[in-house]
Amino acid sequence: MTSATTPAVRPTGRRELWLRVASGVVLAPAILAALVYGGWPFAGIWLAAGIIGFAEWMVMSRTEPREVLIALGVATLAALLLCQRGGAPALACLAVLLLGAAACATVARTGSGRVRAFAGVLGAAAVASVPVALRDDPGIGLVGPAWMFAVVWSTDIAAYFAGRKIGGPKLMPRVSPNKTWSGAIGGLIGAVAAGSLVAAAADLAGLDLPSAASLPVVAGVSALASVLSQAGDLVESGLKRRYGVKDSGKIIPGHGGVMDRLDGFFAVAVLAGLYLAARGSGLIP
Repeated sequence: MTSATTPAVRPTGRRELWLRVASGVVLAPAILAALVYGGWPFAGIWLAAGIIGFAEWMVMSRTEPREVLIALGVATLAALLLCQRGGAPALACLAVLLLGAAACATVARTGSGRVRAFAGVLGAAAVASVPVALRDDPGIGLVGPAWMFAVVWSTDIAAYFAGRKIGGPKLMPRVSPNKTWSGAIGGLIGAVAAGSLVAAAADLAGLDLPSAASLPVVAGVSALASVLSQAGDLVESGLKRRYGVKDSGKIIPGHGGVMDRLDGFFAVAVLAGLYLAARGSGLIP
């Protein structure tokens, strides 16, 4: 997870930065190549991310029986993706998701565990399905996921460096003591610039864009997405504090687990999912 830090607070920041850079050098080209190619390679990446993130959540939150829940989560996410990419109606895909989430909630042993399991499946589904739905939509294509990546990555990077270089008052010290207001504002500015640049570049390249995607609208939505991305980061920080863990996992050097890396992306995926639902119902063009 990227955070806005100062050297005085985190003396190991230089090593962490290089680990994050190394991870980005490996992961970003693979994700972007899959985005351009589309189809099942792109879908497979996000299915894996959703499955790993759900498993990390079950382990981190100590929800039992975790092995059974993880197996049900895998089955639900795989079935959802097959339904989605197979051209099934949206209501059928939603039914698959809700049945799977309900099955996980039924299996969980405690009341709070049922809530965690149900919410975990829904969150993992947003990560696994929304980027794929955007990429598969002929009116959006690769521009939608590219905008998501640009906004989330720019928020993280700009917040990190603005927080380190400027410092200043802390954003929410009880939740994430290293984040600063300067980092949050820097992330917001970076996201607006990056999101607008993606839309402008797509327009120049002659790629199809939704009719409502004017630059002012894109800039405003990019700002909202940046705020949500940073809120997602803070929420996950609070969850980790609650459960007494430093990272959700160890699969990504410099970042921790998939949850750590995709906490902000999850929040933006929810926003994009709401847009797709409104677009599919004809509420917006």
